[in-house]
Amino acid sequence: MDWGKLKFFLGEVGSNFTRNAAMQLTAIGTVAVTVVLLGAFLYVRDTLASFGTGMLSKIEVAVYLNDDVDDARARTIAVRFAQDRRIWGATYVPKRDGLRRMKSVLGKDFDTSLLTANPFPNAFHVRVRRPGDVPAVAASIAKYPGVAKTDYAADTVTKLLRIADLLGRVGLIMIGLLVVTAAIIIANTIRLTVFARRREIAIMQLVGATNMYIRMPFIAEGLLAGLLGAGLALGILYIARLELVPKLAATIAFVPFHANEPLLAGECLAVGATVGFVASWFSVGRYLRV
Repeated sequence: MDWGKLKFFLGEVGSNFTRNAAMQLTAIGTVAVTVVLLGAFLYVRDTLASFGTGMLSKIEVAVYLNDDVDDARARTIAVRFAQDRRIWGATYVPKRDGLRRMKSVLGKDFDTSLLTANPFPNAFHVRVRRPGDVPAVAASIAKYPGVAKTDYAADTVTKLLRIADLLGRVGLIMIGLLVVTAAIIIANTIRLTVFARRREIAIMQLVGATNMYIRMPFIAEGLLAGLLGAGLALGILYIARLELVPKLAATIAFVPFHANEPLLAGECLAVGATVGFVASWFSVGRYLRV
């Protein structure tokens, strides 16, 4: 390793970084705001996805059989369930068990003295492997001979997931605009530095310095600004995670507030570094005629 070149490289990066301190602070702040919103958005997205998937995974398709379907015919229907790869399992609930369950749930409020016959049909509770297949599986089962009707409570959850998806898309658009803004600020900061040193750069080109050798300190400057902004944002997000999430979890106890936090941190750092790298690369390129 050529320590002289490394020392020159680090000196150039430090000199460039402090040359326009106000612009650098603006760039770092913009990246930080962008990454804070991105991190919050990704955390909420993962929480909503986990919450929605958890609710949908608990949905069962209730399959009510015709009155003339006895236990023997019900076993034939169960065989068809086993042959459908979309179905994870099915529990048979004969009418006698249906009546017993209703008594246990309602207790004294359920008066059976006036009943002359069991009003409950034989039924199945069907569990589907993928929540998204619930409507299709329910429609398919409804066509089975001996099936009176099917029922499932996915409508409300599906609407909630659609709303979450819409909010997610709006959030992505906003974050995209902030990323572009941060990139423009970093590019302008690098451009000012390059413009201030245009004569020095011209001399370096005349003595044989390659464009990449000249370019790298400026790229490192942009990369450093992006990483510092992302690091600042992660610090803010960590504090918010410690202070806000427990309070929200206590208020909205049925929502599981959790996400893959190491992965989210890596994604945020990658976004900050990428914004700084790409912005500085294209900004310097204009002056080096590459």
